[in-house]
Amino acid sequence: MLIIGIAGGTGSGKTTVVKKIIERCPKDEVVVMPQDAYYRDNSKMPMDERLEINFDHPNAVEFDLLVDHISRLKKGETIPMPIYSYLTCTRSPEFIPVQPKKVVIVEGILIFTNPKLRNICDIKVFVDADADDRLIRVIKRDIIERGRSVDKVLERYIKTVKPSHIQFIEPTKSFADLIVPQGGDNLVAIDILTHFIERKLNKTNSHA
Repeated sequence: MLIIGIAGGTGSGKTTVVKKIIERCPKDEVVVMPQDAYYRDNSKMPMDERLEINFDHPNAVEFDLLVDHISRLKKGETIPMPIYSYLTCTRSPEFIPVQPKKVVIVEGILIFTNPKLRNICDIKVFVDADADDRLIRVIKRDIIERGRSVDKVLERYIKTVKPSHIQFIEPTKSFADLIVPQGGDNLVAIDILTHFIERKLNKTNSHA
């Protein structure tokens, strides 16, 4: 099993990079585990407090559960991946059964802040992007997917997203084996990454 960690700031283009890798990999050999699924359940917290949660802080993520699930996948077990809602800031009672695959992609802004998770990754990729480009993507995404107003998105960006990026996310670039500038537009870096995956898969298949 090849475990790839893909980190980077909010709106850096991580999801696009992941999609392009999946498109180029053999069908049914890749599973994606988004960090977003492992945000802590906040159902016991009043709604007004939930709206103030800093999702860009490592404490917001239940890393122990994510690490446990990856370890169980490596053992050949099927795991119950949580379903998280940004609209309610809670976990659904349902879950997604995830089966072990040859390639596991762990994707999220904070994944390299956790030493256990870093150590599990066979290759660590940091998707880099200009702060202005990231802000534009965040505004578009939060309005469409998370039901926030432009004012709320900008307030949140200034109050939590930008400071947390500087404090927690940007420093983890130093752990990366590969840095991908311009996110999903960097086809050369994506080619390098997919060739690496293919080589590893071919080596695994030849030993099988």
